[in-house]
Amino acid sequence: MEKNVEISVLCQLYGKVLTEKQYEVLTDYYNNDLSLSEIAENNNITRQAVRDIIKKGENRLYELEDGISLMKKVLQERKIISNITSELNEIKELTNSNKEVVVKINSIEKQLLKLN
Repeated sequence: MEKNVEISVLCQLYGKVLTEKQYEVLTDYYNNDLSLSEIAENNNITRQAVRDIIKKGENRLYELEDGISLMKKVLQERKIISNITSELNEIKELTNSNKEVVVKINSIEKQLLKLN
């Protein structure tokens, strides 16, 4: 996974554990695509201070993920849901003549989509 996406996801999962400033700066940098200079100007701090905040925030997110593995679990669950959905579609194709089966499969797919 690309680092920008990874940090963004980790921020969504663990953002409340970061300091308010770390969360704000990481969100600006990774989600709002602001440069170090823009963030520094918006917060009246130096570019180096912004970089330090980002590094400390990233390290904290990685430490949390190493300990809790929530992102890993979420990604595994999404993969499982995707596999189940694919298999349901295959069953649907095989049983197109049986409308009751297709209706039941559609109901299961809707429930799976709510988990995503």
